[in-house]
Amino acid sequence: MARRLDGKTIVVGLSGGIACYKGAELVRLLVRAGATVRVMMSKGAQHFVTPLTLQTLSGHPVSTDTFNLTQESGIGHIQLADTADAIVIAPATANIIGKIAAGIADDLLTTVLLAARAPVLIAPSMNVNMYENPIVQANLQRLRDAGFHIIDPGEGFLACGWEGKGRLAEPDVILAEIERAVTPQDLRGERVLVTAGPNREPIDPVRFISNRSTGKMGFALAAAAWRRGADVRLIAGPTMLPTPHGVVRHDVTTAAEMHAAVLAECDAATIVLMAAAVADYRPVQTAPQKLKKGSGRLTLEMDRTVDILADVAPRKGARLIVGFAAETQQLIANAERKLIEKDLDLIVANDVAAAATGFEVDTNAVTIIDRSGHHESVPLMSKDEVADRILDRVVALKQQRSSLPRAATKARSA
Repeated sequence: MARRLDGKTIVVGLSGGIACYKGAELVRLLVRAGATVRVMMSKGAQHFVTPLTLQTLSGHPVSTDTFNLTQESGIGHIQLADTADAIVIAPATANIIGKIAAGIADDLLTTVLLAARAPVLIAPSMNVNMYENPIVQANLQRLRDAGFHIIDPGEGFLACGWEGKGRLAEPDVILAEIERAVTPQDLRGERVLVTAGPNREPIDPVRFISNRSTGKMGFALAAAAWRRGADVRLIAGPTMLPTPHGVVRHDVTTAAEMHAAVLAECDAATIVLMAAAVADYRPVQTAPQKLKKGSGRLTLEMDRTVDILADVAPRKGARLIVGFAAETQQLIANAERKLIEKDLDLIVANDVAAAATGFEVDTNAVTIIDRSGHHESVPLMSKDEVADRILDRVVALKQQRSSLPRAATKARSA
């Protein structure tokens, strides 16, 4: 299956700080994501981790010196800049941040950056007092103004003994930022609302009714939308999945809580992706204490939960709404009926009875259906890839609408 950084060349620069050990982990993650990784190191960085370590992890020679006859036989610093799809400096010390901001090119890293045309990401790492120094902050702002991507450091205990902001961002966070930097920003300016996961409808303080949804498809959609430039709000039912980087998450439990959260966020959204497996029924009464086992049968009286999509439809306006149909039979017929009944723009249908496309797996195969009756079959692939295929259709539909005459657009959204 395809990986997000397949075919991309990422240049990783390490400057001299204790967080260089995280730079080694970043290189490993980039290689695993499919990237060709070229590493360059300052002299200071080589005191913390050896070039051999980075060469072993990247599978390529490490560049260390602008004046090395072997490394520069083909003007290596220009080749590094020209072949990069993105360049990341991690860790970036106060010293190298200052030099980049001043346009100084007195070593390999700074020379490559001056020649770069690819996106450049800077991940600061330093003592909290150094980070908060007004000169450092002014340098970072100057880089932002010049188009550099600044990856904010984390907070916590620092190697110097101080506690505060200045820790190098975690490698998975830096990886996510790199993926966004090399992804077309075709959702920039959009506010995307995603629902994901199951609901739990309580029977008593101990037991509940739920389903097998893990939220993986919805979380993949939220992550993909953020990578493509969107401002993303994720409303998640009970799940152990970590929040995708850059996404604002709201946790809910019951269908009623999800309904309230969706209505609170819906008006600000331009795209709504309703991927949650919302509970259809709930117990009419919730016992205040744990129900004890008796000698006979237990009968639960159930009531319909609120229909979230039915309440979203009257608020539709110009926003685009995508529904999901998880079916075990009559997949297309059931999906097409839901598409019309709920006044959706697209519906994504998948057979959850199949082993590779159901719940609790990392793969999916879906059929995307629009209001014209067009069916797009997406074959078995990772849920991350499926998410991008769904968003491709969303972007195409948005572009199609934007090209319509204004009167036609108003009529369509009425």
